[in-house]
Amino acid sequence: MPFPNIDPVIFELGPFAIRWYSLAYIIGLMAGWKYIARLNRTPALWSKGALPNGLTTPAKEDDIDDMLLWLTLSVILGGRLGYVLFYNTSYYLANPGDALAVWQGGMSFHGGALGVIISVLIFARKRGIPLLALGDMVAITTPLGLGLGRLANFINSELWGRVSDVPWAVVFPNGGPLPRHPSQLYEAALEGLLLLLVLNILAWKFKALSKPGLLTGLFLIGYGASRAFVEFFREPDAHLGFLFDAITMGQILSLPMIGAGIGFVYWALAKARAE
Repeated sequence: MPFPNIDPVIFELGPFAIRWYSLAYIIGLMAGWKYIARLNRTPALWSKGALPNGLTTPAKEDDIDDMLLWLTLSVILGGRLGYVLFYNTSYYLANPGDALAVWQGGMSFHGGALGVIISVLIFARKRGIPLLALGDMVAITTPLGLGLGRLANFINSELWGRVSDVPWAVVFPNGGPLPRHPSQLYEAALEGLLLLLVLNILAWKFKALSKPGLLTGLFLIGYGASRAFVEFFREPDAHLGFLFDAITMGQILSLPMIGAGIGFVYWALAKARAE
């Protein structure tokens, strides 16, 4: 299939440019923030006893409003720092001035996730918000941003897949003459759309938010498993290649996420049974 040649830049005004990639971040963060606010003000999702001290919702509306800035900074700084540390350490040790040059590209979801986890830990403690409840709300909104980000990766013709002869393989403009898996779209479908639907069905239809930590664990498992699977179709970073002959960095970083997710699920279900 020919690559749908969509300009990565939506429009330019002098030195100012709006790109699809930037717009994906903006929409993901804004929509996620609004959705968290909706979850927070829906007491029916939180069964009696799921929140401490007789609370009917996890946080005050002002707290949710303030959290947008925290999430924005943690996603950007964590994503960039994760890329620097996990994917191109030697280059940035030699060129430390480029470490913060986010406009040159290079973001890591695993780093962004770690940044968000640290941010949620600190924010929940400072504001007296139940940690697991806040984490669950963030977890079930994250796939929205993930899906949009992967679509933007496709438009940017980056992070493409391995050479393939499947009928839907795409010839990327900067990926050589051979068709490749559109692995960005695989990730958008699995890490984005599918994970978003599953987690939110569990939250709204089965009141999974009443088991604090359950949806956080399922998100970690779902993302880690999806990413590890798609890595079999995604071309590894040229400067890293394969690790241990056939394993990629993305798969290695996903394993701790899956392990942590299993721990969260086990703990949440065990606590619910005990009550």
